[in-house]
Amino acid sequence: MTIMPLVRHLPSANLLSASFSKPLRFLSMATKTHLDSIDSQVKNDPTSLQNYPVPLSPPLPSISKNIELNRALTASSRSSLFSLSRNHVLFEDQWLIAINKPQGIYCENVLSAVPSLLTDSTDSGTEVKLTELHLANRLDRDTSGIMIITKSHKVAAKLVKAFTEHKVRKTYIASCVGQAPKWVNITMKSGHGRSRYGAWRVYAASDVAKTLPGGSIVKDMETLFEVLSVNGQGQFKEFSESGRDISEVMIIEQKSEIDCNLKKDEILVRAYPKSGRTHQIRLHCQYLGMPIRGDVKYEGAYEWKERTYDGHELHAESLSFEHPVTAENVLIQAPLPLWACQFFESEPLWTN
Repeated sequence: MTIMPLVRHLPSANLLSASFSKPLRFLSMATKTHLDSIDSQVKNDPTSLQNYPVPLSPPLPSISKNIELNRALTASSRSSLFSLSRNHVLFEDQWLIAINKPQGIYCENVLSAVPSLLTDSTDSGTEVKLTELHLANRLDRDTSGIMIITKSHKVAAKLVKAFTEHKVRKTYIASCVGQAPKWVNITMKSGHGRSRYGAWRVYAASDVAKTLPGGSIVKDMETLFEVLSVNGQGQFKEFSESGRDISEVMIIEQKSEIDCNLKKDEILVRAYPKSGRTHQIRLHCQYLGMPIRGDVKYEGAYEWKERTYDGHELHAESLSFEHPVTAENVLIQAPLPLWACQFFESEPLWTN
């Protein structure tokens, strides 16, 4: 296993504070009054100006705001008419039901559609109290794949705890556009948090546990990636538990030197998130210089080969966990969507 540490240097907090202590005679009176106020605050409370961790991933592209707004409006309209059929069901027993969520649908709309599905079910098992239905996991609006809904509060508490404690093993499939990587397997280790303006960003691994603006802290973020295909060359293979521990390791400590704008290769990857941070796979793909296709929030291609994308191409492929009631090992798999199958010129078992 190879470890590649990357080093960065942060400015001294003393230098930062000193920059506010010198009088600036050429500024307006209003500005000078404001700076004097800050200077007074720093003297009374030296910790008020902290040397906050610096995000390593870039801010949201300006193009993303309007595109994301239009996507949200479209999804809201589509979700209001959304209904489930038995074809969406991947797994069900008297305690759980797993749904294959289509792209462009909000999780809350999937949950709202479950009662009618249970009512139409021919299963004569234990009656389900609709008020006890609960989302055990969440997917982003444009992420397709496995969602689990629990049928009682007690089961929900146990399964949510398993997710929180990272006892649920997950795999995702992502279609990326960027520079083909030189590695086949790699584990990314970094920090994760919200920047000053509320966007999720990648932080240095050494910044984990440090405080961010707003009072939150940087949390650890770890993802293993496996390349399945580059430009249509490759062979689909089932995910392997044993393969999780055999990879090159990259510990992120500085900004990526890979330009996300050099979009020339189509890469299909499988991701094994070892932590469960918001937008984790999307952020790490961006850092690797191969953002997910259609993911405009994180520099993914909006237009590619004369096609405009309505959402990002990320699919929750599998979940495995210990059943919260029976203690049996449960493995749930969602068939590949059309865009993933096209890498291998095979027919999908399920399309979104």
